[in-house]
Amino acid sequence: MSDLFDLPFEDAEPPAEEPVATRRIFTVTELTVRVRDILEERFFEVWVEGELSGVRLWNTGHLYFTLKDSSSVLKGLMFRSALRYLKFKPVDGLRVVARGKISVYEPKGEYQLVCEHLEPQGLGALQLAFDQLKQRLQAEGLFDAAKKRPLPALPRKIGVVTSLDGAAIRDILKVLRRRYRNVHVVIRPTRVQGEGAAAEIAAGLRQIANVPHVDVVIVGRGGGSMEDLWAFNEETVARAISISPVPVISAVGHESDVTIADLVADLRAPTPSAAAELVVARKEEFSSRIDRLHERLVSSALGRVQRLSRRVHELSGRRALAGYTTRLAMTQRRTDELTRAMTDALRGVFTLRARRLQAIDRRLDASDLGRRLARNRTTLVTVDAQLRQTVTALTHRARARLGELAGRLDTLSPLAVLARGYAVCWNDDRTRAIRDAADVRTGDTVHVTLSRGAIAAKVSGIE
Repeated sequence: MSDLFDLPFEDAEPPAEEPVATRRIFTVTELTVRVRDILEERFFEVWVEGELSGVRLWNTGHLYFTLKDSSSVLKGLMFRSALRYLKFKPVDGLRVVARGKISVYEPKGEYQLVCEHLEPQGLGALQLAFDQLKQRLQAEGLFDAAKKRPLPALPRKIGVVTSLDGAAIRDILKVLRRRYRNVHVVIRPTRVQGEGAAAEIAAGLRQIANVPHVDVVIVGRGGGSMEDLWAFNEETVARAISISPVPVISAVGHESDVTIADLVADLRAPTPSAAAELVVARKEEFSSRIDRLHERLVSSALGRVQRLSRRVHELSGRRALAGYTTRLAMTQRRTDELTRAMTDALRGVFTLRARRLQAIDRRLDASDLGRRLARNRTTLVTVDAQLRQTVTALTHRARARLGELAGRLDTLSPLAVLARGYAVCWNDDRTRAIRDAADVRTGDTVHVTLSRGAIAAKVSGIE
């Protein structure tokens, strides 16, 4: 052991130096991203049970909520692409089981559950959605019995909204053909299950209700699971049934299946075949019912007549009414006489009134302005024709007389003399005709009128 203390203290070997650890410094974003990657890798798919709280649907279509239990809370997010597949409406206080992955919201450094599937705890999502919609529509009064309309006795046209591939349409047509062969059926084919089937059913109801003379519509399908029948639990189908202008019979599934469409419809049929039996009755049944009513009416009338006859016979046999038949006959005779006298008096009054009316008619005819105008118009036409004839004759005579006088005047006219080569000589101022050569002197100006025109001349000599 001495060798441990042989060397002086100063000469002891210095202890080996420990390596210094290098520091790795993260930014907040880097650390957050690393935590996010670890969480998303470790908790890629988890199922979480809890109570919904703070449920909010943003205008982006995404759903934000909080899952909580007695001591912890977990933020949750459900994107619009996953939310549209939910059959129920998430509300505060509802216990659910959520499936999704854990991720981190980097701006706030919060970890959250990105939910991909959500279902009620202890109750199926479809059943919850059914109960929620049923409660809401019942509060609006869509199930009220006062809104149910009666079916027509013999509809002119029957509309059917269902699939052409199912057994429902065959069952409906078979029953209708058996019970009422000449009924008019209008079919609107549509899908009855799967994505988008509810919208097609609602559109079919609206279209077929607007077909002229359709009196009732059957909508339905054959049996199936709750998922298969779910299209008839959609709100759009319920609204289309409630606003239909004609009565609607819902025939969905079997007798034990109850859908929202059954509750809203005017009548629920347990099966499609039963719907066809409800919508029309046998013509033979109508005929038999009419015959039974006719027999009851005839029997009732005959029974009443017989009872009244017996009553009259009983009353006529009483002592107080022994002379009733005779008095009745005398009263009848007196009534006939009065009737005849009244008829004669009325006939006389009517005859007198008729004569007075005829006289008034004649007076009215004589003073009828229209007829007077017609007579005056006829007279005017006659007088006008006579006047025209007279004027024409006078004109002819005057024209002949004028021609005669014109001929005579033409014979005596000085112009005619001038036309034969003679001329008229006038003094200078044309105030007098010169008949004597002594009336002028040499150098005077005279005017000579010829048959055509006139000339001025100077007197150069007098003979």
